[in-house]
Amino acid sequence: MDLIIIVCDNAAGELCPVWPGHPATAHWGYADPSEGDCDDAHKLARFRQTLLAIRRRQGLLINLPLDQLKPAVMQRTARNLTGA
Repeated sequence: MDLIIIVCDNAAGELCPVWPGHPATAHWGYADPSEGDCDDAHKLARFRQTLLAIRRRQGLLINLPLDQLKPAVMQRTARNLTGA
């Protein structure tokens, strides 16, 4: 593995497990769409919104120039992708 991306907003500041080969890591925090006291339709809408946000960031990552995917800069690059 070259890059580990954590998407749980509650994981911010937590220690990540040690991965073989010491890959780069990035935290893309998203609120848990299942939390809260809303009905299922609203939760489904929140899941869709979160999925789209992750896909936007993933698309940015996939389309980065190769020089930004070198191990020495990949972690910083992945952490700075906002997907906004």
